[in-house]
Amino acid sequence: LLAVDYPLDFIKSVSCQICDHILADPVETTCRHVFCRTCILKCVKVMGNYCPSCWYPCFPTDLVTPVKSFLNVLDSLTIRCPVKECDEEISHGKYGQHLSSHKEMKDRGLYSYINKGGRPRQHLLSLTRRAQKHRLRELKRHVKAFAEKEEGGDMRAVCMTLFLLALRAKNEHKQADELEAIMQGKGSGLHPAVCLAIRVNTFLSCSQYHKMYRTVKAVSGRQIFQPLHALRTAEKALLPGYHPFEWKPPLKNVSANTEVGILDGLSGLPLSVDDYPVDTIAKRFRYDAALVCALKDMEEEILEGMKAVNLDDYFSGPFTVVVKESCDGMGDVSEKHGSGPAVPEKAVRFSFTVMNIAIAQGNESKRIFEEVKPNSELCCKPLCLMLADESDHETLTAILSPLIAEREAMKNSQLLLEMGGILRTFKFIFRGTGYDEKLVREVEGLEASGSTYICTLCDATRLEASQNLVFHSITRSHAENLERYEMWRS
Repeated sequence: LLAVDYPLDFIKSVSCQICDHILADPVETTCRHVFCRTCILKCVKVMGNYCPSCWYPCFPTDLVTPVKSFLNVLDSLTIRCPVKECDEEISHGKYGQHLSSHKEMKDRGLYSYINKGGRPRQHLLSLTRRAQKHRLRELKRHVKAFAEKEEGGDMRAVCMTLFLLALRAKNEHKQADELEAIMQGKGSGLHPAVCLAIRVNTFLSCSQYHKMYRTVKAVSGRQIFQPLHALRTAEKALLPGYHPFEWKPPLKNVSANTEVGILDGLSGLPLSVDDYPVDTIAKRFRYDAALVCALKDMEEEILEGMKAVNLDDYFSGPFTVVVKESCDGMGDVSEKHGSGPAVPEKAVRFSFTVMNIAIAQGNESKRIFEEVKPNSELCCKPLCLMLADESDHETLTAILSPLIAEREAMKNSQLLLEMGGILRTFKFIFRGTGYDEKLVREVEGLEASGSTYICTLCDATRLEASQNLVFHSITRSHAENLERYEMWRS
């Protein structure tokens, strides 16, 4: 490298005694020998704390920089550049700077853009997607070749890792952590089912949730909450009509199609019932699909209950399910400043609760599930919701009659439903114990609460009941009450 033929002794004095090259970052030992800093440190580490020239004890802490006059002599040495087609003679002090300029030019040459004139070159991020693809096509080809050779063709993983390393190199660790979470499938956003639970539990309407979703996305720049369409997709798995099932024998006058979600409660009804206009809105689930959905929600509890009574996992039934039906008015649901359709300002809700599930073993019945909080809204499954007054008998019976028909059909059939990977059989027993007295009187055609006859089971009047508090007997049946009602109605 030396451009001038210096005397051998001089060359020896400016050379490292370990690597035999010109001294780079020279240091002096206590025994006055000079070495490159990296060479002597490596040598001491491997050979022990001795000077490699004279074996005098030498410790890394004893190393000092040589005198300034020696360093000036070293920096003034003329060196020829080893790079091809350069051969420039430079001083030793400027050698490192000169060599790095060669490296920069080489790197620039790899990605040099030849501007052929015209408008100035735009930044990559300001280009359209098509222009970005065009500019990066060569790089993409190289990355693709590397991915196919080294990573089994997983080009996405290679690009993500490159981006990750670039972020970490710039100390953008927060962004890198988020990207890493996305790569691992976690993501920084919430699961659609979690978003749905938040919307339901905080009583947000769709428009309120959408406003919150947009605001959070705009402020944070991240999609933490999921859009409404993702919530609707998640909701389908939770609503009736998602799980396949079968009835043996098939239900009378009920479709065998199991993919039925929310139905219009007025579908199939004439616009007026006995010349009585039906001006209401009603939404309902098909009774059998709603029961299936309730059972699938309880799948874990049923399987645990089977283990608790020492039943085999593959026991297929039949399971006897007791269902409590409830129907009640929900009071005033009028809009404050509404401009919706002219409908009654009261609502009626028909729902059911799975009270218990049992299996018959010999002469005894074993319960594998029992609802501990039968009056809780958490176990009360809505079946039909209508904007109607519970005193409006015609509308009530017109909307509920399809539900009643489905219930009557289910009494004579058995449900075949897959649970825990095995097809199991279920029978249903219905108990109409969730009606209050007002609704019982309404449905059975009895007079309202101010009637002389105070009981829905016998013919006792207020006067008789006040004089006789003990001896009463059931003198009415449901069928009789309906018969009387039809007579009164006609």
